[in-house]
Amino acid sequence: MRPVNFFIVDDSAPIRAMLANIIEDEDLGTVVGEAEDGSEVYADELVAKAIDILLIDLLMPNRDGIETVREIASSFKGKILMISQVETKDLIGEAYCLGVEHYITKPINRLEVVSILKKVSEHLLLEKSIQEIQKSLSGLHQIPVSSASYKSAPPSIVASGKSLLLELGIIGESGNKDLLDILSVIYELEKAGVRETPSLKDLYERVVEKRFGNASSTVDLKKEIKAGEQRIRRAIQQALCHIASLGLTDYANPKFENYASKFFDYSQVRMKMLELDGKSNCNTAHSRINIKKFIQALYMEAKQAQNS
Repeated sequence: MRPVNFFIVDDSAPIRAMLANIIEDEDLGTVVGEAEDGSEVYADELVAKAIDILLIDLLMPNRDGIETVREIASSFKGKILMISQVETKDLIGEAYCLGVEHYITKPINRLEVVSILKKVSEHLLLEKSIQEIQKSLSGLHQIPVSSASYKSAPPSIVASGKSLLLELGIIGESGNKDLLDILSVIYELEKAGVRETPSLKDLYERVVEKRFGNASSTVDLKKEIKAGEQRIRRAIQQALCHIASLGLTDYANPKFENYASKFFDYSQVRMKMLELDGKSNCNTAHSRINIKKFIQALYMEAKQAQNS
């Protein structure tokens, strides 16, 4: 896979040079273009240069970052990161509504920039991988299958689930396969007329039975059920950490506002934010997580995305 392509827009030449040096020094990708004002940025140029990530200043003399993003939004499908020392909540909120992925504050902090660029690049690569998987699944969907074979959920419910796990920052966690299998099981049960979400124990057992059938001993199946439960718990803890970190960076982040209360108890999110901010000595890694609430929210969000 080719390196990530960056385009930098800022009216300060030293800022552009600093960002370019960080990208090159940390081997994050290639800076294939620069501009000193939003009026010099065109969507067709970004598409032609295969730009993956656009770094753009909020305030510029002729056309500011928000106006530029609004202008290119319909054609440019890459990730957009806004750079500014202005921290007005209304402006930040407007930027996020236009599709800006992250907000980098000035003066430039090297560690912050590296952390954000790595995270966005990883998400970008994961999204491309998911698109490839969806294409493969679409091709497989056209192949007739035996009526005697297990009728799994359509790729759309699993694909929707993968997109959500990506948003929650856990698509790379070992427990993501367990969560996707649970979505599939709930989907099949709902098609069979079961409206209430089964107990966690029942879900874990059904997932293991679906994977292994009668090929393993009872002892092995119990071990796998326990291991799967632990993988899921670790993945959900990581999702909590991801969402809390988004809220800590910016309370108006749309992902934080949308997912925090849906997937977690507010008290858990608040405790994790305080822990990450160094204002609490309490370690939430071993605190009780509402796994069933997370799974129910994941399924409802995936189903809604599937039907939209």
